[in-house]
Amino acid sequence: MGGFFGVASKKDCVFDLFFGTDYHSHLGTRRAGMAVHSKAKGFDRAIHNIENSPFRTKFDKDVNEMEGNLGIGCISDYEPQPLLVRSHHGTYAIMTVGKINNLDAIVQKIFSMGHSHFLEMSGGDINATELVAAIINQKDNLIEGITYAQELIEGSMTLALLTDKGIYVARDKRGRTPVSIGRKEDAYCISFESFAYLNLGYEEYKALGPGEVAIVTPEAVKTLVNPGTDMKICTFLWVYYGYPSSSYEGISVEKMRYNCGSLLAKRDDVTPDNVAGVPDSGIAHAIGYSNESGIPYSRPFIKYTPTWPRSFMPTIQSQRKMIAKMKLIPVHDLIQDRSLLLIDDSIVRGTQLSETTEFLYQSGAKEVHIRPACPPILYGCKYLNFSRSTSEMDLITRRTIQEIEGDVAHVNLSAYSNPETPEYQEMVRRIGVQLKFTTLRYHRLDDMIEAVGLDRSKLCTYCWDGRE
Repeated sequence: MGGFFGVASKKDCVFDLFFGTDYHSHLGTRRAGMAVHSKAKGFDRAIHNIENSPFRTKFDKDVNEMEGNLGIGCISDYEPQPLLVRSHHGTYAIMTVGKINNLDAIVQKIFSMGHSHFLEMSGGDINATELVAAIINQKDNLIEGITYAQELIEGSMTLALLTDKGIYVARDKRGRTPVSIGRKEDAYCISFESFAYLNLGYEEYKALGPGEVAIVTPEAVKTLVNPGTDMKICTFLWVYYGYPSSSYEGISVEKMRYNCGSLLAKRDDVTPDNVAGVPDSGIAHAIGYSNESGIPYSRPFIKYTPTWPRSFMPTIQSQRKMIAKMKLIPVHDLIQDRSLLLIDDSIVRGTQLSETTEFLYQSGAKEVHIRPACPPILYGCKYLNFSRSTSEMDLITRRTIQEIEGDVAHVNLSAYSNPETPEYQEMVRRIGVQLKFTTLRYHRLDDMIEAVGLDRSKLCTYCWDGRE
């Protein structure tokens, strides 16, 4: 995934940029960067690895040395950015959030037009942000270039481009990720997360629509390309990725999660002693379930976060498993001989939730009922880099379907996305047995959409039902 922040101010913007970018640290795990521009010093940029240190620690020195009234910053789960680019458009800094599915075809197209090379990252991949810059540079002006990039890229691409005149910002053409703009007396800001600017004195000004392109200066926000009407914002933002205090399209993340848990409870028939959420992604869903059902909410384990704030921070799976286990500290008095209902945001591979369940049994739990806050994930995301898994067979659903069907090449997956079918019920039964849950019941897609409160036509549900 990834998050971004930008500021166009009549005064120095570095303080706002630093803290606004830091508020996106939950959206990326590997790289972070800031770029600023001042009339006196021109462009300045800093990029750091944040795999083992938080953003604030790595950029503490930079924030005291950088200056400028225009700036952009990002948290990235993969590529280093923002990048500084010198082209016939002049010098600019660029950052992106999205996924390019036709990357190889675009690279070859640009080579055929005379582009000489791309720099490889350490893993051998081309930096997607560099490729977006190369696409933009094919056109005579930045607006045409940004529009061309949005048309050419298959997948999703939201971008911000910092020039000496202001910040160009473009939301991806189907609006899969958000762009919120805040305003205060002497500045405007752009932000992925709408809450990120509130403590900095900004108030919400507007949200960009799908495909909308705007330029942000200290004086104004001007739309350059009007928004489209076809939106497919990612539903998983509410379920998991979004920070609890954020809102997208006017819908509160925390409130959606309460709704989600409430609807889970309405369809349930088990009577556990307590309801709990996997820290931190399942907590709000569990509160909603508890409020609706009347079953007491408890915290039978606590996540130890002072040194490892995110369980998926290490890139090596064995290290991730070890850290995830080390972080959960049991409260034995709330586990021993108890029947627990546990809510997590989702089941992807099944590894961590299986180990969490085993951990609860070893700590004395009598029963562990699992209630994921979203439906079974059947498809790898085509639009956002939620996961960099190389195969959909990493998904526990796909592996289970293969066990049921044998040859999966021609399986009708729609039968496995419908909770009324015997195929779906058998898949869920087998997953529950494999992971040693007392019972397993997924959230229904129709209930999850109801929990959001937007029309289904505006939501992307591809990872659950394959609908684009």
